[in-house]
Amino acid sequence: MSNRFRVSHRTEYRYTNPVIDGFTMAHLLPRATPSQELVRADLVIDPPPDELDETIDQFGNRIVRFAIHHFHDCLSIEAVSEVVHTPRLYDGEHPTWESVAETIATSTGTIALEVAPFAAESPRAALAPELDELTRPVFLPGRSIIDVVIDLCHTIFREFQFDAGFSDVTTPVGAVVAARRGVCQDFAHVAVAALRSKGLAARYISGYIETYPPPGQPKLIGVDASHAWASAWFPGFGWLEFDPTNDQIPPQNHVTIAWGRDYGDVAPVRGVVISSGGTQELSVSVDVTRVAPPG
Repeated sequence: MSNRFRVSHRTEYRYTNPVIDGFTMAHLLPRATPSQELVRADLVIDPPPDELDETIDQFGNRIVRFAIHHFHDCLSIEAVSEVVHTPRLYDGEHPTWESVAETIATSTGTIALEVAPFAAESPRAALAPELDELTRPVFLPGRSIIDVVIDLCHTIFREFQFDAGFSDVTTPVGAVVAARRGVCQDFAHVAVAALRSKGLAARYISGYIETYPPPGQPKLIGVDASHAWASAWFPGFGWLEFDPTNDQIPPQNHVTIAWGRDYGDVAPVRGVVISSGGTQELSVSVDVTRVAPPG
């Protein structure tokens, strides 16, 4: 069943001392995927940039780069997008995870170009000894790749506690596994690293998820947040997405912005500013709304 979502993501920086010059790179515009149709995507930047360019990175993600070469004490970036999401179900043959790993190890041509970057270790999804205990009961000999992904998703959901105060973007996978706690980006990194540790290809996916208020309470505006999940590749199907934070396979109410090897490839906003010193205050507001199709 298809759902249409509208996403508003507003990022605002306030500087105690005016910025003289600033350079920013943003992954904020959704991409088209096998399960996602892009309806529209607009980006409003204030103050208006002196330079603005949109490109496609090596993974097919949309990147906006801009520069502001005049004094400013505030920077606002608002992305408003609308997509149609249709969960992609798996069917057909279910090869064993060992056969998938063998296919990846011996792949050439277009398959190698697609999967090799996501089968190798990456900085924020580094392989760690702590993964052995997590993967041992999941990657049983002869088990299908589908069963492995479902079990890995469920295991992380069941055994790991959501704790927003435990980690940041630099917390290593080993520490997250040892503590069995973290946030969505940590759980996605753990899942990606676990799959790669067995010779499989896995992507880190950055985007949004529709959230729901407590029973009887109105949905508040701007309190949603960026989200992260993962996908695993196998022949005959392609990339199977799964969300270990919410134990969803395939994800049901998600909006994809970008994918990469880990968070470092798809950070929503990063940049450099030149000023006379001082500090900056960052505020982020995200709203994901399900909308009815026109007509």
